Amino acid sequence: MELELSGKTAIVTGGSAGIGLATAKALYREGVSVAMSNDKSLRVYAARNPERLEQAVSAIQSFSNSGGKVISISADLTQAEGVVMVVSTALEQFGQIDILINNAGSARAGTFLDLGDDAFLDAWNLKLLGYIRFVRAILPHLKSRRDGRIVNIIGGAGRTPRPNFLPGGTTNAALLNFTRGISKELAQYNIRINAISPGLTATERAEQLAQQNAQARGVSVDEIKAESLQAIPLGKIVKPEEIAALALFLVSDLASSITGAEILVDGGQTPGV
Repeated sequence: MELELSGKTAIVTGGSAGIGLATAKALYREGVSVAMSNDKSLRVYAARNPERLEQAVSAIQSFSNSGGKVISISADLTQAEGVVMVVSTALEQFGQIDILINNAGSARAGTFLDLGDDAFLDAWNLKLLGYIRFVRAILPHLKSRRDGRIVNIIGGAGRTPRPNFLPGGTTNAALLNFTRGISKELAQYNIRINAISPGLTATERAEQLAQQNAQARGVSVDEIKAESLQAIPLGKIVKPEEIAALALFLVSDLASSITGAEILVDGGQTPGV
């Protein structure tokens, strides 16, 4: 399938691992120049390895492509200034931005009474406000060019609330509303924005959530994983590369009539219509 993305430029947030890294790799292989950004807020990521983003860049550069380049930008994405810095740096390096992949986000799992305001505020500041701020920061540039493609990586908890994941679920539900609502305003400028909501995906983040859920319920991590897998009709965990492949389709002209949509990739787990 010819995606014809060579020569375009992209910002990918949360790019050092999981879905973000898989998407950055996939874009780079298509000849896209990629600015990878990670949050460096110690309040949110107390144990983050500061060298990890550079390691991801080196890994991507080992692939061949048709002329694109990859850079890393570390910023505090819980702050508006950090978001603006990422966008301005990418513009300085690349001259233009065609694609935004909003992926940076983190939320704690646990029972409601065990989660204080900080658990909700951390999730809202990094993911909900982070996504909104990136769209706001990049929009003047995209409007001036009358072209742009945005993909928000959200998550199934926005549609199917889980009592042990309320910070993440409330964040995701708000982002679904934002994505659908802003799509109508952006359409007049030929800017498309869509959402991908992965189910259980094989990432380090999923491992952390399994451990947090196990601790909250007083059961083993293996029990949590077995329950999660049993709830998926297809009986398999999503691979980050599957999300990356869909993101590439959505930012290509093959999806030129798709905007304001949410696509679930969860093995058939989400109930309802």
